[in-house]
Amino acid sequence: MTDRRGSAGNVIAALLSLLIPGLGQLTQGRVLPAIIWFVMASVVWFISFGTLGWIVHIFACIGAARWKP
Repeated sequence: MTDRRGSAGNVIAALLSLLIPGLGQLTQGRVLPAIIWFVMASVVWFISFGTLGWIVHIFACIGAARWKP
């Protein structure tokens, strides 16, 4: 993908992270952050009985959108 913030690659990664936390980071080639976001989202969804997991989705989305190599 491209290297600038706000580029098409980061926008796509942000949208993917909004759907599944960590997927955007994975498309950017960042495997460890992708695993961390996915596990964190799963834990929050489970602990909050499906009510607060969306917050992790938003933070993962922002992290993917703001990433600069």
